[in-house]
Amino acid sequence: MSFRSSWSTSRIDQFATSNADLLILIGRILLAWVFVGSVYGALGNFSGSVGYFRSLNLPVPQLFTTTTVILEILISVGLILGVGTRYCAILIFLFVLSATAIAHRYWEYPAGPQQIGQYNNFLKNISISGGALLILVTGGGRFSLDRRLAG
Repeated sequence: MSFRSSWSTSRIDQFATSNADLLILIGRILLAWVFVGSVYGALGNFSGSVGYFRSLNLPVPQLFTTTTVILEILISVGLILGVGTRYCAILIFLFVLSATAIAHRYWEYPAGPQQIGQYNNFLKNISISGGALLILVTGGGRFSLDRRLAG
């Protein structure tokens, strides 16, 4: 028995092709959302963020927190506006790789809720890295400052 669908591959291809720029914009905004949320949380509880980085035994946790917030603001603005989009994608990839290596080493936690939480953050970061690579390939799309500035 073969599977037949009214939503054929050609319709999916046609939809993706005809809406590519809008879908790239939506993808950029959704990818930025995690960084916007992180900035909001860090600014709303700066001392808590510093405390978290201190618990990871990072040197100068206040500076690390400030630098992280600044990078996440740059990433958010770059993605949402589509400015320096490919450079932003590289920054995201490197930032998330570093954050994962520093803060989400789930295997160092005892089995239980903390390990599961860190594992989920680890997986989230793997997914964000994949999204960053896709943005690196596609660029900002038509609805981006990159495209407007290019003429």
